[in-house]
Amino acid sequence: MKAKRKPSAAETAILSVLWERQPCSVKTVHEILSAKKDVGYTTTLKQMQRLFEKGLVTREPGEGKSYNYRASVSEAETKSRLFDRFVETAFSDSVSELVMHALGNEKTSEAELEKIKDFIAKLERDEA
Repeated sequence: MKAKRKPSAAETAILSVLWERQPCSVKTVHEILSAKKDVGYTTTLKQMQRLFEKGLVTREPGEGKSYNYRASVSEAETKSRLFDRFVETAFSDSVSELVMHALGNEKTSEAELEKIKDFIAKLERDEA
């Protein structure tokens, strides 16, 4: 089995299902994913096999010939790695560029801005 690697967007969607409802069969994961997006069963199966090969999920025998899968990586760790990769590639590893871009769009509400200001104030207090 290969060392743990970062999941693709489609694989992250599968991991999200597993974090909420593990262990799950391919059938269960596929039913949940296909309720939100048109995805084929064999595509879900192949992605879960890749996740297993990458060491991001484990599997154990289920009913009949099926397997039940569990995430072998934590949600927090995975999101942190994905976030770091996103900031590195999209914003030249600059968190301030990311924040300015996010706040520069017209979708940021006053309530969200207040939460952000409160968060920054808390960070400043914690550093003092």
